[in-house]
Amino acid sequence: MYYNYGDNVYYDSGQVYYGDQPVASAEDYAQQALAIAQDQPTTAPAAEDWMPLGVYAVTTDGQPSDDDPDMYLQLAVSKQGAISGTFQNTDSDSANQVEGMVDKETQRAAWVPKGKQFPIMETGMGNLTQDTTPALVHFADGSTQQWLLVRLDQPKEGDATQTK
Repeated sequence: MYYNYGDNVYYDSGQVYYGDQPVASAEDYAQQALAIAQDQPTTAPAAEDWMPLGVYAVTTDGQPSDDDPDMYLQLAVSKQGAISGTFQNTDSDSANQVEGMVDKETQRAAWVPKGKQFPIMETGMGNLTQDTTPALVHFADGSTQQWLLVRLDQPKEGDATQTK
Protein backbone atom coordinates (compact mmCIF):
# COMPACT_ATOMS: atom_id res chain seq x y z
CA MET A 1 0.00 0.00 0.00
CA TYR A 2 1.42 3.38 -1.02
CA TYR A 3 0.48 6.68 0.57
CA ASN A 4 0.94 9.41 -2.03
CA TYR A 5 -0.13 12.46 -0.06
CA GLY A 6 -1.94 14.96 -2.23
CA ASP A 7 -2.72 12.23 -4.77
CA ASN A 8 -4.39 9.08 -3.42
CA VAL A 9 -4.43 10.40 0.18
CA TYR A 10 -5.61 13.96 0.61
CA TYR A 11 -7.27 16.38 2.99
CA ASP A 12 -10.50 18.17 2.08
CA SER A 13 -12.54 20.29 4.50
CA GLY A 14 -11.04 18.68 7.61
CA GLN A 15 -11.56 15.15 6.28
CA VAL A 16 -8.85 12.71 5.09
CA TYR A 17 -9.61 10.64 2.00
CA TYR A 18 -7.92 7.54 0.61
CA GLY A 19 -8.89 7.53 -3.06
CA ASP A 20 -12.47 8.79 -3.05
CA GLN A 21 -13.34 7.21 0.32
CA PRO A 22 -13.32 9.25 3.56
CA VAL A 23 -11.18 7.48 6.16
CA ALA A 24 -11.06 9.86 9.15
CA SER A 25 -11.20 13.45 10.27
CA ALA A 26 -7.84 15.23 10.10
CA GLU A 27 -7.59 15.11 13.91
CA ASP A 28 -8.45 11.39 14.04
CA TYR A 29 -5.95 10.63 11.27
CA ALA A 30 -3.15 12.24 13.31
CA GLN A 31 -4.29 10.34 16.42
CA GLN A 32 -4.22 7.09 14.43
CA ALA A 33 -0.62 7.84 13.43
CA LEU A 34 0.29 8.47 17.09
CA ALA A 35 -1.36 5.19 18.12
CA ILE A 36 0.63 3.35 15.44
CA ALA A 37 3.91 4.98 16.54
CA GLN A 38 3.32 4.11 20.19
CA ASP A 39 2.31 0.48 19.57
CA GLN A 40 5.78 -0.81 20.44
CA PRO A 41 6.50 -4.53 20.97
CA THR A 42 6.67 -5.55 24.64
CA THR A 43 10.08 -7.17 24.17
CA ALA A 44 12.85 -5.39 22.32
CA PRO A 45 13.71 -6.95 18.95
CA ALA A 46 17.01 -8.82 18.81
CA ALA A 47 19.88 -7.11 17.03
CA GLU A 48 19.68 -9.58 14.13
CA ASP A 49 15.98 -8.78 13.61
CA TRP A 50 16.70 -5.26 12.30
CA MET A 51 16.97 -4.24 8.64
CA PRO A 52 18.19 -0.78 7.59
CA LEU A 53 15.70 1.18 5.48
CA GLY A 54 18.15 3.91 4.58
CA VAL A 55 19.23 7.47 5.18
CA TYR A 56 17.03 10.23 3.81
CA ALA A 57 17.45 13.94 3.28
CA VAL A 58 14.28 15.61 4.55
CA THR A 59 12.86 18.72 2.90
CA THR A 60 9.82 20.70 3.83
CA ASP A 61 7.07 21.56 1.37
CA GLY A 62 8.05 24.74 -0.42
CA GLN A 63 11.79 24.52 0.34
CA PRO A 64 13.73 25.64 -2.74
CA SER A 65 15.14 22.61 -4.54
CA ASP A 66 18.58 24.22 -4.92
CA ASP A 67 19.02 24.57 -1.12
CA ASP A 68 21.11 21.93 0.61
CA PRO A 69 18.97 20.00 3.08
CA ASP A 70 19.62 20.50 6.78
CA MET A 71 17.49 17.62 8.06
CA TYR A 72 18.34 13.93 7.78
CA LEU A 73 16.56 10.77 8.87
CA GLN A 74 18.09 7.31 9.30
CA LEU A 75 15.60 4.47 9.76
CA ALA A 76 15.62 0.74 10.42
CA VAL A 77 12.70 -1.69 10.81
CA SER A 78 12.55 -4.92 12.80
CA LYS A 79 10.87 -8.16 11.75
CA GLN A 80 8.09 -7.28 14.22
CA GLY A 81 7.51 -3.92 12.50
CA ALA A 82 9.22 -1.71 15.10
CA ILE A 83 10.92 1.39 13.68
CA SER A 84 14.05 2.93 15.13
CA GLY A 85 16.40 5.61 13.94
CA THR A 86 17.82 9.09 14.25
CA PHE A 87 16.54 12.48 13.07
CA GLN A 88 19.29 15.08 12.68
CA ASN A 89 18.97 18.81 12.06
CA THR A 90 22.38 20.16 11.04
CA ASP A 91 21.10 23.75 11.10
CA SER A 92 20.29 23.57 14.82
CA ASP A 93 23.04 20.98 15.48
CA SER A 94 20.56 18.60 17.13
CA ALA A 95 19.85 14.91 16.84
CA ASN A 96 17.01 12.87 18.31
CA GLN A 97 16.33 9.17 18.44
CA VAL A 98 13.02 8.22 16.85
CA GLU A 99 10.83 5.19 17.48
CA GLY A 100 7.68 3.94 15.89
CA MET A 101 5.87 1.08 14.31
CA VAL A 102 4.41 -0.24 11.06
CA ASP A 103 0.71 -1.09 11.19
CA LYS A 104 0.48 -4.62 9.79
CA GLU A 105 -2.97 -4.14 8.26
CA THR A 106 -2.63 -0.71 6.63
CA GLN A 107 1.19 -0.66 6.21
CA ARG A 108 1.22 2.90 7.62
CA ALA A 109 4.60 3.56 9.22
CA ALA A 110 4.68 6.24 11.92
CA TRP A 111 7.39 7.43 14.30
CA VAL A 112 7.99 10.10 16.93
CA PRO A 113 11.00 11.41 18.85
CA LYS A 114 11.78 8.85 21.55
CA GLY A 115 9.69 9.51 24.66
CA LYS A 116 7.54 12.21 22.99
CA GLN A 117 4.17 12.39 21.24
CA PHE A 118 4.97 15.09 18.67
CA PRO A 119 5.91 15.67 15.96
CA ILE A 120 4.55 12.50 14.38
CA MET A 121 6.01 11.61 10.98
CA GLU A 122 4.31 9.02 8.79
CA THR A 123 4.34 7.43 5.37
CA GLY A 124 3.62 4.00 3.92
CA MET A 125 6.06 1.15 4.45
CA GLY A 126 6.14 0.61 0.69
CA ASN A 127 6.97 4.30 0.24
CA LEU A 128 10.15 3.85 2.28
CA THR A 129 11.51 1.51 -0.40
CA GLN A 130 11.35 4.31 -3.02
CA ASP A 131 14.09 6.86 -3.80
CA THR A 132 11.76 9.74 -2.97
CA THR A 133 8.59 9.63 -0.94
CA PRO A 134 6.17 12.11 0.56
CA ALA A 135 5.61 12.02 4.31
CA LEU A 136 3.15 13.74 6.60
CA VAL A 137 4.28 15.51 9.77
CA HIS A 138 1.63 16.12 12.43
CA PHE A 139 2.42 18.81 15.01
CA ALA A 140 1.11 19.35 18.56
CA ASP A 141 -0.85 22.46 17.48
CA GLY A 142 -3.01 20.30 15.20
CA SER A 143 -1.33 21.36 11.96
CA THR A 144 -0.03 18.88 9.39
CA GLN A 145 2.63 19.48 6.75
CA GLN A 146 3.77 17.40 3.80
CA TRP A 147 7.52 16.82 3.68
CA LEU A 148 9.66 14.90 1.21
CA LEU A 149 12.12 12.10 2.03
CA VAL A 150 14.93 11.64 -0.50
CA ARG A 151 17.04 8.50 -0.14
CA LEU A 152 20.76 9.20 -0.02
CA ASP A 153 23.15 6.88 -1.82
CA GLN A 154 25.34 4.74 0.39
CA PRO A 155 28.91 6.03 0.36
CA LYS A 156 31.21 3.95 -1.81
CA GLU A 157 33.79 1.98 0.09
CA GLY A 158 36.72 4.25 0.89
CA ASP A 159 34.74 7.50 0.32
CA ALA A 160 34.55 9.81 3.27
CA THR A 161 31.11 10.97 4.32
CA GLN A 162 30.59 14.69 4.23
CA THR A 163 28.33 16.71 6.51
CA LYS A 164 27.62 20.37 6.85
